[in-house]
Amino acid sequence: MALPTAIYSTRQVRDLDQHAICEQGVPGYTLMKRAGEASLRIMRTRWPMAHHIAIVCGSGNNAGDGYVLARFAQAAGLDVRVLAVADPQGLRGDARRAWQDFVASAGEVEPWGGGAAGLVSGDVVVDALLGTGLEGPVRPAFAAAIAAINACGRPVFALDIPSGLSGDTGLPLGAAVRADCTITFVGLKTGLYLGDGPEYCGTIFFDDLEVTAPERDSLRPRLQRILESEIGTALPRRPRAAHKGSFGRVLVIGSGPGMPGATRLAGEAALRVGAGLVTVLAAPECALAVAGGRPELIVHALEDPQAIDEHLARADVIAIGPGLGRCNWAQRVFARVIDTPKPLIVDADALNLLAAQACTARGNWVLTPHPGEAARLLGVDTAAIQSDRLGALDALVGRYGGIVVLKGAGTLVGGTGRVAAICERGNPGMAAPGMGDVLTGAIAGIAAQVGDTWTATRVGVLVHAMAGDAEARNGERGLLASEVAQEIRTWVNLQ
Repeated sequence: MALPTAIYSTRQVRDLDQHAICEQGVPGYTLMKRAGEASLRIMRTRWPMAHHIAIVCGSGNNAGDGYVLARFAQAAGLDVRVLAVADPQGLRGDARRAWQDFVASAGEVEPWGGGAAGLVSGDVVVDALLGTGLEGPVRPAFAAAIAAINACGRPVFALDIPSGLSGDTGLPLGAAVRADCTITFVGLKTGLYLGDGPEYCGTIFFDDLEVTAPERDSLRPRLQRILESEIGTALPRRPRAAHKGSFGRVLVIGSGPGMPGATRLAGEAALRVGAGLVTVLAAPECALAVAGGRPELIVHALEDPQAIDEHLARADVIAIGPGLGRCNWAQRVFARVIDTPKPLIVDADALNLLAAQACTARGNWVLTPHPGEAARLLGVDTAAIQSDRLGALDALVGRYGGIVVLKGAGTLVGGTGRVAAICERGNPGMAAPGMGDVLTGAIAGIAAQVGDTWTATRVGVLVHAMAGDAEARNGERGLLASEVAQEIRTWVNLQ
């Protein structure tokens, strides 16, 4: 089943379960059996030659999913070994019934003996230890089982979520299973995509178990995946009679003393995504270097910040911050630009200057902080941002309004009154100087063409990440922002 766009909190997914059970009349055990069927189908597709299956069961409904899978796999002719970390006599409800049905079908359950010895006989190890209900640190017995699973050297298949991973934040709760793939049920969980979730989940598969989310405010998705199809919708094939003026004017302001490369990268990115005209305002000592690096840019040396006004009047979208610095010149430039009524993309040192002053929220800007800049904007430390990235995004949008891009692994895009979005693309090689400048230029260049900053931001984040992934095929180490700026052209032409 194709992955849906919507991503929910664990509480919302539990509410979806209850909706199916209480309002649609689907018994909980029926849902559990559907989960077992879906798991067997994915397992046999992913590992068609696997015959020996080791299933590690814990407590709760996650264990119930494991016992159902064990019964179905055994009926399909597979050799199944079930290892119980928690005594199944303590199971209740649907999970207890799943265990009883497995035993009634001649299934055998072994108590967990510790170590990986019981797992190495399996061609695939199934993690059915702990589900999304885990809130505190993993208890010692389960932590030992998790360690054994991670050390067994066999492919690991997690049911619903890797055990020990927070279903909301994607952070390990003391210890977590590292799965090769994960099948999740009813709704995608935020923890699969946030924090370390992608590192622990591997490839994600999904089955809705025939449960459809009703139209309710309480079940409004917590996140949405940004889809490749959005690129062609936002940037369709151009009319043959189009001209430069058809595709907007971008003004990039930055490159204070000693930082010519930043606006050069941002300006090139704006050109590469298709903006009609791109003008750069830079400190006098940087202007020549910017113009020499990319002659297609219109570059002006900005000595007197008061001269900005005539350039603002001609621009459709303004990007400020790349290489701006925090010197007196930078502060005067920032003060002149920040109140413009035109769409504004704010990055780098412009964010640091923004954090240092009292500022009211506004609707027509896009803030693009990395975690450190986000921490300064909120007056907290970087660890607080990374421990709850979605909460930090909400706080930034609440305080500053407009649209916020929280950069990092799993870049988030939030906006006032909108469902936040997440970009699944990108790679660690993009943690390199200048990448944020390229993103700023890409968003600005697309915004100048489409006239909608929300669409432009989503698409800009995605094509930037896809360009980075394409360049990383030659290796993540040594990936340069200028290479991504060049490659981004490929991904805005997916009509």
